[in-house]
Amino acid sequence: MILERPAAARGEVSAGWLHSRHTFSFGHFYDPQWMGFGPLRVVNEDIVAPGGGFPPHRHANMEILSVVLSGALAHRDNTTGEGLGGEGVLRPGEVQWMSAGHGVEHSEFNGSKDEAVHFLQIWIQPDRLNAQPAYEQRAFDARERDGRWQTLAAPDGADGGLPLRQQAWLRAVRLTSGQAVEVALDPARKYWLHVATGDVDFDGRALTAGDALGFADEAGTRRLAGRGAEPADVLFFELPA
Repeated sequence: MILERPAAARGEVSAGWLHSRHTFSFGHFYDPQWMGFGPLRVVNEDIVAPGGGFPPHRHANMEILSVVLSGALAHRDNTTGEGLGGEGVLRPGEVQWMSAGHGVEHSEFNGSKDEAVHFLQIWIQPDRLNAQPAYEQRAFDARERDGRWQTLAAPDGADGGLPLRQQAWLRAVRLTSGQAVEVALDPARKYWLHVATGDVDFDGRALTAGDALGFADEAGTRRLAGRGAEPADVLFFELPA
């Protein structure tokens, strides 16, 4: 089974300083048919204006990844004593992982006075509850995902990725026109493919930024290819069924 989630069908929220598109139900957007996909609970595409941001709020028992597409995302939390990040700025090419564990309060805001920040906020439900909160921020060399898959996050840091507390992998690839990679599907797993930027072709399906596909009970190898003048960035989630 292949689920299609076109970019235009996502929930939309505008709040002056914020423009957000929600792949799954989140906040004021509720659609009982789109509550998540396996443990993948949130894929929000957020654009925050200069001076804007999310005030301090609390999370628990959630793996939270932030992937900046452009601009600068500033972060602050109240748990430095527990080994978290305290505060910092996330820029394109960097990925932030925060395991909320038994509870953490944090805020996110635009780190620039002049430029909007455009980023993806991703939530994955963990496979363990009330663990110690944890945080890591890492820069990934985009050249290493030029035409090939690069692991950004994986169970407990496997494959050189950030350490997820779930049997889930997040991989990324950058494709220019003429470049292609294989997508291997195992029917014992679920998969979610999200186009972050640009245009691609997936086995004859034309996809553009914001479009997504979900895979369940699918087997075999498919082809993902870049198309268009600009490079395309694609995220691929491998999830437990």
